[in-house]
Amino acid sequence: MSIKKKSNHLISETSPYLLQHAYNPVDWFAWSSETLSKAKKENKLLLVSIGYSSCHWCHVMEKESFENDDVASVMNHHYINIKVDREERPDVDQIYMNAVQLMTGAGGWPLNCIALPDGRPVWGGTYLKKEEWTTILNQIGDFYQKNPEKVIEYAEKLTEGIQQSSLITLNTEKTVFTKEYVNETVKKWSIYFDEELGGFNKAPKFPMPNNYHFLLRHASQNKNESLLKYVNTTLTKMAQGGIFDHVGGGFSRYSVDTKWHIPHFEKMLYDNGQLVSLFADAFLITKNLLYKETVYDTLNFIEREMLDASGGFYTAIDADSLNDKSELQEGAYYVWRKEELQTLLKNDFDLFSDYYNINSYGFWEHGLYHLIKNSSDENFAKNHRMSISEIKKKVALWKSILLKEREKRKYPRLDDKILTSWNGIMLKGYVDTYRVFNDQHFLDVAIKNAHFLEMQMLKEDGTLYRNYKNGQASINGYLEDYGTVIDALISLYEVTLNDKWLTLSKNLTDTCFDYFFNLSTGMFYFTSNKDLELIVRKTETEDNVMPSSNSMMAKNLFKLGHFFENEHYINTSKQMLSNMTSTIQNFGSAYSNWLDLYSNFSENFFEIAISGENAKEKLLELNQKYIPNKLICGSETKSSLPLLKNRYVENKTQLYVCVNKICNLPTEKTNVAINQIIEKA
Repeated sequence: MSIKKKSNHLISETSPYLLQHAYNPVDWFAWSSETLSKAKKENKLLLVSIGYSSCHWCHVMEKESFENDDVASVMNHHYINIKVDREERPDVDQIYMNAVQLMTGAGGWPLNCIALPDGRPVWGGTYLKKEEWTTILNQIGDFYQKNPEKVIEYAEKLTEGIQQSSLITLNTEKTVFTKEYVNETVKKWSIYFDEELGGFNKAPKFPMPNNYHFLLRHASQNKNESLLKYVNTTLTKMAQGGIFDHVGGGFSRYSVDTKWHIPHFEKMLYDNGQLVSLFADAFLITKNLLYKETVYDTLNFIEREMLDASGGFYTAIDADSLNDKSELQEGAYYVWRKEELQTLLKNDFDLFSDYYNINSYGFWEHGLYHLIKNSSDENFAKNHRMSISEIKKKVALWKSILLKEREKRKYPRLDDKILTSWNGIMLKGYVDTYRVFNDQHFLDVAIKNAHFLEMQMLKEDGTLYRNYKNGQASINGYLEDYGTVIDALISLYEVTLNDKWLTLSKNLTDTCFDYFFNLSTGMFYFTSNKDLELIVRKTETEDNVMPSSNSMMAKNLFKLGHFFENEHYINTSKQMLSNMTSTIQNFGSAYSNWLDLYSNFSENFFEIAISGENAKEKLLELNQKYIPNKLICGSETKSSLPLLKNRYVENKTQLYVCVNKICNLPTEKTNVAINQIIEKA
């Protein structure tokens, strides 16, 4: 007879990650003002444990420590234990990650911090084995009881360090933006490039889409062939590597090795949204069919496994799943045994094994193989004396067979909460793929998602929610939620010419000034002034796997400033960038979105206005050219938008190319407009 486990306080939460811990013997609480008040009242230290649903080592630590009665007893005795889903509460995660990095020089998840009852941290670390974890808990708990003043003193110093690390200084000196600055930054950055295998010259390897999007732009605009080759090598190796799911589509979080073979198998929405945008633009430059196939396969995966009926996108798919022994195993859903493949593929196995390296190159561990390519279809077809079409038919058949078989396995856990910022990223991904490939289906999905965000995540007062689960929106939006959604809506306007989306993006921008703007620095806080005050109100500036919220807002302000002829927007964007110029140049990889904005200021930026009944037709033609330093404003009828005002001429569709408030003569021919841009680029 099974013993029914007792639930803790997380049982009433909606986060899949928190609910995973709802039956731990640890007396977990969610982060809230009530929980903090309880800690203060009882004068107990906080134990803040932060992770996310698809985090492999979070699951390992849960199994080893948080499900253990003896460990739980120690935690419950000394601490008020708080579980945090970093995806729901990135504000809390930022503070304690910063603390751990200051204390140890490193960070990651699971993230575990011990803090005073008021939240000020005193100790932190990541994954720890049960014995070490228990020892630390007892030592710090006992020390606090005997020497609280010393613990408080340390917490004060550490908190001061966290506050100092978040300071941004207002740059009052005039900044001149030059191409040389960008060139020098890329040159310094390039010493870390892995020219042979792509990415950076170390393991693990992360896709870092924003990095490569900027480098793609820089290489293209500056006709830097060696840099373009490096970016294409990176994209090709990622698309051919095991980090890409060759059976079901979509990218995993990162590769543990240098050849992009074995990933941590979790799939995150924000990675895939950014990567389809990147591969779509790369296709526009190269016409490489591998990039197009990668985009289509990825979006097929998104719609099959991560799209809610509401139009919102789910957050993540776990790395771990049950193997044939009903044990949680990383990658169990995705990897294959040679004998299994031989049975499934029969006479095609030898060809398949050559194509996907069922050999020493594709071997992982414990008799398991993970699919990886190391040859283009063109070279493979030539070596096997087959046509490209024959290869494509074979690959499609193999994928169908393996996907059908894989669907019989236990599916990894799905984090089905819907996050505003990550949906903004995926919305942008769909818009970009529509822009490049002119596939109406992509636009339909994008518009449905935009309506979802508008109807479910936008409050009556014009602010955004962060999270949506079980039909309910919750948590005040963070700056990243606004930044990604504004960016996506601007892009949606540029492909639909429906100014509803442009107006909404402007309204959300004005809301950011109301709730997030710091007048003393000219930057935006990560949290709104409506939120519960934490020990530090952070200003996020460093671009990571996602662009920083401030770099996104600065770019949004730049574009909207041009759309609406709003000097306040443009000047704020310029000030934000000026604040960062002393930092960017030495750390290009950490500020690539800022560098993208910097390029807008240091090079000509084009306003393209299209007015007339055939505006959408001209727009489709224009979008077949890669022009990263532009915005498009258009209408099929008269429009009051500043860039379109008084430009409508009946029975004509004209394109106006403008830069620095100077416009060329209008033209009815798209190729002429493109040539006008090329001449001034």
